[in-house]
Amino acid sequence: MKKLLLPLFILASSCAVYAQDAVSYQTPPKAIADLLLAKSTPGVNLDSKAEWMLLSDRNSYPSVEELAMPELRIAGLRINPNNYALSRQSFINGFTLKNIKTGKVTVLTGLPVPLLAGNVLWNPGETKISFTNTTQKGVDLYLIDIATGKVSKINKQPLNTVMGSGIAWLDSQTILYRTALKPASAAPAKPLMPKGPAVQQNLGKAAPSRTYQDLIRSPYDEQLFEFYATAQLVKYNNGVESPVGKPAIYQSVSISPDKNYLLQRKVRKPFSYLVAAFGFSSTVEITDLHGKTVKVLAQLPSSEDTPSGYDNTQNQPRGFEWRDDLASTIVWAKPLDSGMIKKQVDFHDAVYALSAPFSGEAKELFKTQTRYRNTTWGDGTLALVSEGLRGKQTMKMSRFNPSTGTLETLYEGNQTDAYNEPGSPVMKKNQFGKYVIQKIENGTKILLNNTVGASSKGDLPFLAKFDLNNKKSEIIWRSAEGTYEYVAQVLDPEKLVLLTRKESQTEAPNYFIKNLVLRVADRQITDFTNPYPGLVGVTKEKVAYKRADGIDLTGNLYLPKGYDKAKDGPLPLLIWAYPREFNSAADAAQIRGSKDRFTTISWGSPIFWVTQGYAVLDNAEMPIVAAEGKKPNDTFVAQLKLNAEAAINKLSDMGVADRNRVAVGGHSYGAFMTANLLAHTNLFKAGIARSGAYNRTLTPFGFQNEERTYWEVPQLYYEMSPFSYADKIKTPLLLIHGDSDDNPGTFPINSERLFNAIKGFGGTTRFVFLPYEAHSYRGKENLLHMLWEMNSWLDKYVKNAK
Repeated sequence: MKKLLLPLFILASSCAVYAQDAVSYQTPPKAIADLLLAKSTPGVNLDSKAEWMLLSDRNSYPSVEELAMPELRIAGLRINPNNYALSRQSFINGFTLKNIKTGKVTVLTGLPVPLLAGNVLWNPGETKISFTNTTQKGVDLYLIDIATGKVSKINKQPLNTVMGSGIAWLDSQTILYRTALKPASAAPAKPLMPKGPAVQQNLGKAAPSRTYQDLIRSPYDEQLFEFYATAQLVKYNNGVESPVGKPAIYQSVSISPDKNYLLQRKVRKPFSYLVAAFGFSSTVEITDLHGKTVKVLAQLPSSEDTPSGYDNTQNQPRGFEWRDDLASTIVWAKPLDSGMIKKQVDFHDAVYALSAPFSGEAKELFKTQTRYRNTTWGDGTLALVSEGLRGKQTMKMSRFNPSTGTLETLYEGNQTDAYNEPGSPVMKKNQFGKYVIQKIENGTKILLNNTVGASSKGDLPFLAKFDLNNKKSEIIWRSAEGTYEYVAQVLDPEKLVLLTRKESQTEAPNYFIKNLVLRVADRQITDFTNPYPGLVGVTKEKVAYKRADGIDLTGNLYLPKGYDKAKDGPLPLLIWAYPREFNSAADAAQIRGSKDRFTTISWGSPIFWVTQGYAVLDNAEMPIVAAEGKKPNDTFVAQLKLNAEAAINKLSDMGVADRNRVAVGGHSYGAFMTANLLAHTNLFKAGIARSGAYNRTLTPFGFQNEERTYWEVPQLYYEMSPFSYADKIKTPLLLIHGDSDDNPGTFPINSERLFNAIKGFGGTTRFVFLPYEAHSYRGKENLLHMLWEMNSWLDKYVKNAK
């Protein structure tokens, strides 16, 4: 066995990475820049009657200067120290209110300038819309009056949204939110002389944890977290703010259906140095609307005590929530296997309920044979219970009858089986204003909405009737082939009036009102146009092919405008992918995606290069399939090679790609894939790896869908790490990483060390460190420069390769 890597910084001096070959910001070719900066289509938000529509506009990308504003990184959060808000947010920059029936647009008066809005929420009567507006000094709460178009600020004290907005409508006139206690300037100052060293200890208790970033590291961090996260819950009604209880650090607050109680989860000390804020020790309690404690339900420990393994859980109650079909009943789950899924028991979880006044004993509702996930409530005779095992990729949906206590399986299978995914139940508002399962045809059936609709012909979303008695599903509407259309909202479940979103390769997505009973012509209610004229004429097709072991694969092939295979010959090819694990070869072979979707461009897309004369294979399937008696990752590298060879062979045989000029790329786990392909094959002329993890010993308690630890399978961790084979990476590799990556596992040190290792062995590589960028990139100048780097790399080492 080869000598194993330890998560140590083996290679010397990474400081040269920062100083070497520094460049000023560059911009890519105009065709690429225009696609990146194109104005996106507005977001659409309708009321339940489809009478009013709120359109939301967003700016494309903030400047790097905005990303560089002050920021605190503590407890897994990134906080703006000046305004009690998170520092990295995307905001709405414009609102349009339109009456769908008349087509009239209401001019909104009183909108804040500049508008940096978020947390849009209709009140129960759908007469008002609340939203937050964030400035550098604070967060305010505004209301839009639908009838008049008047916009008004309602809060007296600035809001505290560090632990979430906490905004909830109690009724159509009353709203709950959280406010800050002190000016942000009153934050505790960092002492020059600390009280002492930061100390952590463990006294013989197993506490495996993921590799989270931005954690608490010192007593001063604890002070800062407590200062910024502590908030006062406030109730607003007709201009009056009333405090609810005492200040606390809230993880969540939810209102009982009858509006008489609050379910609160509050952080309690000590704060963890191993997990983020929403995994801290907490108290779960029920209070009245004044904040007075009615019942303490649980004192939960930090999530750092969760045993390793995806289906293991703490031996504690979890998943506290209100039962939506009753006035005031709390439900929760508790393990029957001490939290260890491998324990041989008939049932692994039980679900309990406790009703107001919460003074009696909890009642057991049902037990699940695997790990309980959630319940979707309907009424006194219907609820849908979801359970499954992540490790085995299984799922089960059962019907629970609350009146009899019976639990009956409706369907079960692999959660990776896209073809047999039934969809989600269509919901309605009940007498409490809560969304519950909609029954139709005298309560014998429900509607299931599948907004993906995977099939052997590609994704074709559908709406189905599901018979609760015979457990059969009947599709009553499906997207027509040649288009991609899904049900965004069921407006009338009895008359089958639907709001759909429809698109095609040439038609930008728009919204329509469709009547399945009257069969009248669809009524279009938006008129969004193509924001990407530069892509007009580009062709897209779903290509299918087999890898050497017979598994079917697909990918989305884009070819340049005006391309003629006979005249222009094979093109340089860019393959972009992200691996996925499967326990079932049949599921891995299923077709995913649709050739008929309108092509949209995000900052991370590879489709930019179709404008530069490349063939682009996007979403190239890279399944990692479990072989008999083995886990998927036991043959990870070998299967990557099979996938890549199959894609190159297919496009070369089609005559559209030059197999001697192929690049591969990916982001995150796709970057990990890219580095592995370059380390173990000679199939490519170049690779592009963005924000990846390359040394798996730095994530020793599991990664992606690998739940085994480093100490269980050390050789696997070694062999799956491209860092182990840096001496073999001779194909030019462009490494890009944000210097503020916040994703568990993809610490920037991964790219720094892989770059140094490849450089140490004389390989061809370049490392681009983007300032102030997290795992997803946002800064306009950084994105333009990233595209310039990628384009220059591809042109040099692929298009013009010798």
